[in-house]
Amino acid sequence: MERTTQVIGQSNAFLDVLERASRAAALDRPVLVIGERGTGKELVAERLHRLSPRWDQPLVIMNCAALPETLIEAELFGHEAGAFTGATKARVGRFEEAHGGTLFLDELGTLSMGAQERLLRAVEYGEITRIGSSRPIRVDVRIVAATNEHLPAKVERHQFRADLLDRLSFEVVTLPPLRARPGDVMVLADHFGRRMAAELGRDDWDGFGPGAIEALVAYQWPGNVRELRNVVERAVYRWERVGPIEQIEFDPFYSPYQPASPGSPTGDAAAVPSAQPAVAAPTSVVAPPTGDFKTRIARFECDLLEKALAENRFNQRSTAEALGLSYDQLRHALKRHGLISAGAPESVA
Repeated sequence: MERTTQVIGQSNAFLDVLERASRAAALDRPVLVIGERGTGKELVAERLHRLSPRWDQPLVIMNCAALPETLIEAELFGHEAGAFTGATKARVGRFEEAHGGTLFLDELGTLSMGAQERLLRAVEYGEITRIGSSRPIRVDVRIVAATNEHLPAKVERHQFRADLLDRLSFEVVTLPPLRARPGDVMVLADHFGRRMAAELGRDDWDGFGPGAIEALVAYQWPGNVRELRNVVERAVYRWERVGPIEQIEFDPFYSPYQPASPGSPTGDAAAVPSAQPAVAAPTSVVAPPTGDFKTRIARFECDLLEKALAENRFNQRSTAEALGLSYDQLRHALKRHGLISAGAPESVA
């Protein structure tokens, strides 16, 4: 399977995870990959396969969240002709397709309890049974699964089988979010920027200007590497001037003409001043021209916090969620910039 993206990073947190995945790859055991959206779980799963003794056998990928619950079992285990309405002919499932190789189950936490039970049997005994058949089929498949959920908590809520989790968690590889590897932001940004410039047929790549670098480094990246790629590629294709890119837009949906959300005032009512001052979301972030690097970063972070607070009606919990921070992280940042006093209570809308 040819890739257009690569595993890129040089931070210690990221390299430690790659080392763990590389060591686990050689063992013919299940591996569970944990990480937020956009952290590259599928790329790590491919690494586990390519570095394993099964590297020359199939790598079959199935997104468990992309199919309705009624079709997941048929997709995994296959079915015989006439097994259900619409099953006009027999079909092999993903387990049979992956025989001898690796089956990557993305979004594992979305599997129904029924599918989990059949998956457990396949993992334990190496046998699957097509829907509509009574004859078991032997399969030799290594399972790599991924999720952005905390599965032990789902077990406690009786939403995930404890015995299945035990079987799949021989090794657990947890990917760090991009905000935990700040040294990789500009490495990745430069990679995505060069690639986009080449795609657009631009001969020269001048990189990013100081203001754009400050904005990229200071942002929290709730969508992680996938969001970074979108932001950088959008900035490259929109930048039509000569020289380094200076404008970065994080929210592609922002527009002064965006339609009002349900329940929002429209028409003349929208023009009535509210108790909170209106704060316009910026279309680009350009750092102020004075001060050393640390001073300018601090000024940018303070401005970002002030705007986010205003946009969320000074509700700190909503602001933390919007910025991809925990409540304690936000409180710490606000205190550091003198936006609240040490003992100030949470503001609510």
